[in-house]
Amino acid sequence: MARWDKPTSSGIPDWFWTAVETNSASSQVEVEECDVAYQTWGSPQDGPGVLLIHGMNAHKHWWDFIAPQLRPGYYVVAMDLTGMGDSDFRYEYDAETYAAEIAGVCDAAGLDNDVVVVGHSFGGRMAAKAVSGNPARFGSLVLVDSGIRHPDEPEPDYPTMGGGRAKVYPSREAAESRFRLFPPQSCENEYLLKYIAKKSLLYMDGGWGWKFDEELPMVLKDAEAMPEDFTGLHVPTALIYGANSVSFTEQTHSYVASLLPKLVAAHRIEEAQHHVFLDQPLKFVAALRQVLDDLTKVH
Repeated sequence: MARWDKPTSSGIPDWFWTAVETNSASSQVEVEECDVAYQTWGSPQDGPGVLLIHGMNAHKHWWDFIAPQLRPGYYVVAMDLTGMGDSDFRYEYDAETYAAEIAGVCDAAGLDNDVVVVGHSFGGRMAAKAVSGNPARFGSLVLVDSGIRHPDEPEPDYPTMGGGRAKVYPSREAAESRFRLFPPQSCENEYLLKYIAKKSLLYMDGGWGWKFDEELPMVLKDAEAMPEDFTGLHVPTALIYGANSVSFTEQTHSYVASLLPKLVAAHRIEEAQHHVFLDQPLKFVAALRQVLDDLTKVH
């Protein structure tokens, strides 16, 4: 990716450019009649495998500035769940199908049964369902600001997602200017938002639109987080969450921790909200590397 030809780009830290300019390879695998896209950094011979899974309406490029920082020492893969990113859209979506996609990418990418699965938000919940349903296929799990809210804790009043006609903008610039995080939050690292926005668009219907299925929330089934998804996680599991997250409060942290039979670590990232690795990317990488080192030693 060419460096942005604007004066403001001079304030972007070198570590970011080093990461996003690191070579990677793109591929895809067919799972239940849909192509599932994924990206790899390195090869299976490089060390323990790590699979990164994005949140709702996100995609594999959210990890472009994180994945290279996990190397050397790890073979890293990031995937697009169907309905998002460069993967195909389905007529309907469910947790069982997403579990098949996660396993399918692991198989296609050469990730063995000791793979560490890292899932953010919705991706973490789908990963939990996949791992609890097939523990022999996965080595361990890292939930990033992802879990199940305490039964006594009220849900935040978020805006409704999706269900409308796909938005099409007349220019790429117009679309990029409309990029927003969900759940809504501020983020001081505008260069990360700008990078993700650029990677979130495709040309469609005479304009530019987002790389996700607007109908997904309306046709998604059996995807609600359930306590048994976490009590059934009989693999080493770690938590990383934002200290200021409205999605993963201390009450939620305590509740999720009480459900996990093999909780090995919990890292609270200060000055971070739900999108932990956008707010504090370097602190997140440090925490994740520590977790990965600990989890791969467990095996």
